[in-house]
Amino acid sequence: MKKRGENMTSVEHFKEHSVAEFFKKNKQMLGFSGRVRSLTTIVHEYITNSLDACEEHGILPNINVEIKNGEKEGRCIVIVEDNGPGLPLELVGKAFGQMLAGTKFHRYMQQRGQQGIGAAGCTMFALITTGKGVVVRSRYEGKEVVCKVGIDFATNKPVVEVLEEKDCEGHGIRVEGEFGDVKYDKGKYGVAEYLKRTAISNPHAEITLIEPDGNRLVFPRCDEHIPRKPKEVLPHPLGVTAHDLHEMAKREQEFRTLSSFLQNRFARITNQRIKELEEKSGISMKLKPNEISWEQAEELVSAFKQIKWIAPSTDSVIPIGKEQIEKSISSLLAPQFYCVVERSPKVFWGGVPFIVEVALAYGIKGINKGVVMRYANRVPLLFDAGGCAITEAIKAVDWKRYGIKNFDEESIVVFVNLSSVYVPYTGAGKQAISQEEEIMNELRNALNEAGRVLSRYISGVVRAKEREGKMKLVRRYVAQLSQDLSSLSGEPADEIAQHLYQMIEKKYMLGGKDEQND
Repeated sequence: MKKRGENMTSVEHFKEHSVAEFFKKNKQMLGFSGRVRSLTTIVHEYITNSLDACEEHGILPNINVEIKNGEKEGRCIVIVEDNGPGLPLELVGKAFGQMLAGTKFHRYMQQRGQQGIGAAGCTMFALITTGKGVVVRSRYEGKEVVCKVGIDFATNKPVVEVLEEKDCEGHGIRVEGEFGDVKYDKGKYGVAEYLKRTAISNPHAEITLIEPDGNRLVFPRCDEHIPRKPKEVLPHPLGVTAHDLHEMAKREQEFRTLSSFLQNRFARITNQRIKELEEKSGISMKLKPNEISWEQAEELVSAFKQIKWIAPSTDSVIPIGKEQIEKSISSLLAPQFYCVVERSPKVFWGGVPFIVEVALAYGIKGINKGVVMRYANRVPLLFDAGGCAITEAIKAVDWKRYGIKNFDEESIVVFVNLSSVYVPYTGAGKQAISQEEEIMNELRNALNEAGRVLSRYISGVVRAKEREGKMKLVRRYVAQLSQDLSSLSGEPADEIAQHLYQMIEKKYMLGGKDEQND
């Protein structure tokens, strides 16, 4: 007979774990998998924070990145410095040493980061690969503070040691950390390529990279205009689940009736819509919000779907912009031809607004095969291309229809950016976008629209080559023909030749109408 408790899970085996401990054991979920990718992920997290901070405070970003070889093999020292607003001492630890702490997760507006994990995730990776935290130098409102920041994994709390504090001028953040299990690579997944693509989608930023060998790369600012700041908006009723609604109502302290709660906590809900909701759900709008049951929340969400709503506001979503993309592509890629398509705002999940932008660049020196540049909220997506909505949409395009005989052998770059208050990433690493039906349809429409513009250019190039070939062929007979005509007419041969050349140029080089009657 088995003793009580044998082969059974005992109470003492149950333990609570912090989110920091979870990601410590699952670091690959944050993009820390593979030596090259891990280093690029570190730079990515710091760069996105810098860009967001600068834009939110109306500052044109100047960002310097330096990568040095560590003392031990397989280690790199990463230094990232910006001219952003900086952080006060009391927030430095939370920003760099506490998971899920930040200004982004709870706000319904477009930002590069969404989860409040990035910078703290880098500190975690430094600790588990070198045993060292990161050193943060923050200049904020006339004060400079230098801190060593770590993480207490058991409690997900920052460990901060103040090294220096003094008065200063200027503002910005400088973070330095040593990371193990990383490798600097100059290939298509490395830091340099990531920063180049970041510069393309952020023409208002100037980014400098100093590589481990001392080589200095500068991606200059192409545009002096700071992007318009997205506005924080209320969630749309069609994008809310029963659980969201129930939780929000239970926490409500300010509004005493369900009617006031719905009108002030959600967008597009008016007095008229309140009456419709009451009729369709059978729920009194005079109820206290924190008294509604789960079943009533389900009824309200069902009623939401039966009402015709005004589309959600797009003030929260700011695309890169056609003019800015054109400046970047022209400056950094210098193609023979490019076109940019910006679609009108759409929604997915019934209430989440998004905007798709597509650019095609053709005939680029140094590029002899198709290149795909994927972005979400201006952030390059270098990894996890397989299964990403953007990748699948590009694969579905019949490129031959637009004059691209073999995408893998053509000098073409496809640039796609998705802007949204909530990007539906497939994982915490934020490198691939979920294939939501509304997003896929909009991606395909934008790509086909850009493809039609490219097709007209390529057709023009083909016709020009044909005209040039015909013109060369006919010009071969000018010398003999001018001599023969001269002997018949008595006119000088060189004058006849000059006239013939003018006729040929008019007909072929300039695409004269009579060419069509050949």
